[in-house]
Amino acid sequence: MAIVRLSGPHAETIAEAVAGKLPAVRTARLALFRDESGEPFDQGLILRFQAPASYTGENLVEFHCHGGAVPRQALVQRCVSLGARVAEPGEFSLRAFLNGRLDLAQAEAVADLIDADSGSAARAAMRSLQGDFSGRVAKLMAGLVDLRVLLEAAIDFPEEELDVLREYQVRERLQQALADVASVRESARLGRVLRDGIQVVLVGPPNVGKSSLLNRLAGETVAIVTDIPGTTRDTVRCELVLDGVPVHVTDTAGLRESSDPVERIGMERTRSAARGADVLLVMTEAGASAPRQNPEGLPPEALQIQVESKADLLPAEAASPPAGVLRVSAHTGHGLDALRQAILNAAGWREGAGEGLFLARQRHLDALDTACRHLATALEFEGPTVDLVAEELRLAHRSLEAVGGRMSADALLGEIFSRFCIGK
Repeated sequence: MAIVRLSGPHAETIAEAVAGKLPAVRTARLALFRDESGEPFDQGLILRFQAPASYTGENLVEFHCHGGAVPRQALVQRCVSLGARVAEPGEFSLRAFLNGRLDLAQAEAVADLIDADSGSAARAAMRSLQGDFSGRVAKLMAGLVDLRVLLEAAIDFPEEELDVLREYQVRERLQQALADVASVRESARLGRVLRDGIQVVLVGPPNVGKSSLLNRLAGETVAIVTDIPGTTRDTVRCELVLDGVPVHVTDTAGLRESSDPVERIGMERTRSAARGADVLLVMTEAGASAPRQNPEGLPPEALQIQVESKADLLPAEAASPPAGVLRVSAHTGHGLDALRQAILNAAGWREGAGEGLFLARQRHLDALDTACRHLATALEFEGPTVDLVAEELRLAHRSLEAVGGRMSADALLGEIFSRFCIGK
């Protein structure tokens, strides 16, 4: 089955030309779909929704037709011939946003629900779509509005000569507002981890066991493993789900001195992958005589987990690994549970954190960060500086408004909705 949707002021007129008399609002009816000569080309269900009680907030008609390419395309072409046009990516959700049916965070959640990589991510996207994230931000804004009303009144009526910051416990309320915004920001950060996943890159010298570890984590052979140094020349990826979090693991070419031009290209790709990593697994061989050192060219700011591989080859009396170093065996699975937990910990994920989360994007984190900065600045002011505090509150409030899209520029809207699939 396929669904073809019409939205806009002429949706019902076009639908009647295709399927005859329309059913009552929100009632399905079986109908023949006819071409311009009146010949039926398909049969299916038709439903209609009247503005503003529809997904887009406009008159909307749905055709439920057979899912084959021929009847589906015939229906689309028939609607286009009657004056409709094919929707742009994300246009239905964009119209829902512009008509007040969704705020921007909810509209983005539609795309996140479609693209979810795990059950936890899908549930979190659904919570965002139902307004959990928007509701928490709206509560933050309501608190700021109360404070702004007090301060603006004090500015407008200076003859009262009150120490407003003390009289209305403004400082205490600012501190609470900052704590509340920071709490939502932390939930949004975890929601972004759940949405985007954790980028993990394996780095280290050749033949240290990176490909074997990747295969063990993936549960299948995704990378070639041999005793020949430099076997891996390009990046190899696999996808995992740990505690509901998508984890994208990349195996890379070993880093060493080499005159082989192909191997050198592979090593440059290793460094490029490392620059985009959330977590680096820096690997050496357990029991190696050479002192541990980070491979050259890795980003110094990246979160790193030091890993010793091939633990199964060590003698029973071998010393424990240095503090902060994980010892694993891709052959036996020794240490892999600790490694999986270390990856989640490095990304700031705590066990069971997915329950009650909403999905978030980088722009949401940026908006919440900005609000936190303005509230922190407001707390720095001392004495009769009501107007300065009021201005910082206004800027914090404006930052929070951007989460729901009230302050979004046209360019931002175009960027967001262009990433949607057709028909959403």
